Amino acid sequence: MSSALNTSDALTEGAAQAAPAQLGYRQLIARRVFWLVAATATLAVLVVADILIGPAFLAGGDVLQALFLPSQASSMVRVIVHDIRLPMTLMAILVGISLGTAGVHMQTILGNPLASPYTLGFSAAAGFGAALAILTGITLPFAPWLTIPLAAFVMCAAAAALVFAFANIRGMSPEIMVLAGIATLFMFQSAQSMVQYLASPEVLQSIVFWLFGSLLKASWNNVPIVAACFVFASLIVLPNLWQLTALRLGDVRAASIGVDVKSLRIKLFAVVALLTASGVAFVGTIGFVGLVAPHIARMLVGEDQRILLPMSALTGAITMTGASVLSKLVSPGGVIPIGIVTALIGVPFLFFLILRGQRRHW
Repeated sequence: MSSALNTSDALTEGAAQAAPAQLGYRQLIARRVFWLVAATATLAVLVVADILIGPAFLAGGDVLQALFLPSQASSMVRVIVHDIRLPMTLMAILVGISLGTAGVHMQTILGNPLASPYTLGFSAAAGFGAALAILTGITLPFAPWLTIPLAAFVMCAAAAALVFAFANIRGMSPEIMVLAGIATLFMFQSAQSMVQYLASPEVLQSIVFWLFGSLLKASWNNVPIVAACFVFASLIVLPNLWQLTALRLGDVRAASIGVDVKSLRIKLFAVVALLTASGVAFVGTIGFVGLVAPHIARMLVGEDQRILLPMSALTGAITMTGASVLSKLVSPGGVIPIGIVTALIGVPFLFFLILRGQRRHW
């Protein structure tokens, strides 16, 4: 009888100790869901603002009519909204979620807070490919509009292959991959400078405009391509979410619970290359989104990849769409290249991270 009472007391005490932990876990999940919902609502507001605002100075009612009642809108308003503004907004979202996702993957597999597609040379390689295509004037006979994006895509993939080759020789360690990426960044930046030096003034202007990064290149031809690449990359990563979370504990601990660290790193590296190439091939060089978005998402929802990945994607989309809105407000009647705006946003955030001491978490 006494033994049964002791067992009952032990179970009661265990349940009492577990109750606060369960409550804390529920509160943690509720907070993470709140931030996801808040980010989604923020993105929705920015999307509406981005479509309403533009250099054409259209009335808000006319824009909404063109969106929801196109048959009743004038042909000019319908063309501006459906053929220009809407593709630009959708491209901002797609590029933002692609770079945000690529950035969090890169930081996860390398364990480095400064890792991003931009800082490791992928964007620079895409810029070199586009600049080379503009300089040579070569066009694809079956799809001339695809020439520059394809050249950017191919060079970005080549940069990824180069980093992978050097890292594979030395064992695919995060340190070697970071060093190889930095070397690739400087190499392709030098190649960009060489192309610009050889270009005539007219060609140089086109190259510089592409390198600035602009959503004006968005159209209904290229939006589906970027969307398809993002969906494909997401489906590849989906089965490995728990392994990515485990990888944040370190290579040794991740391997001890059954994670094939090397193959996972190779797989994620290829996914990052695909997301980066598709994201920048059509809009030009976009910096800091892949660096800033994961840090903001991580501060809000933590390291669980099931929540961190969608939050980082949403944060990247918010950054790009917000930069698009800001680029129109700063220059009424015109549009500042969005690559300039994202850099202006990203640099102060880096200083904020330094002052906040965020590196202590790595």
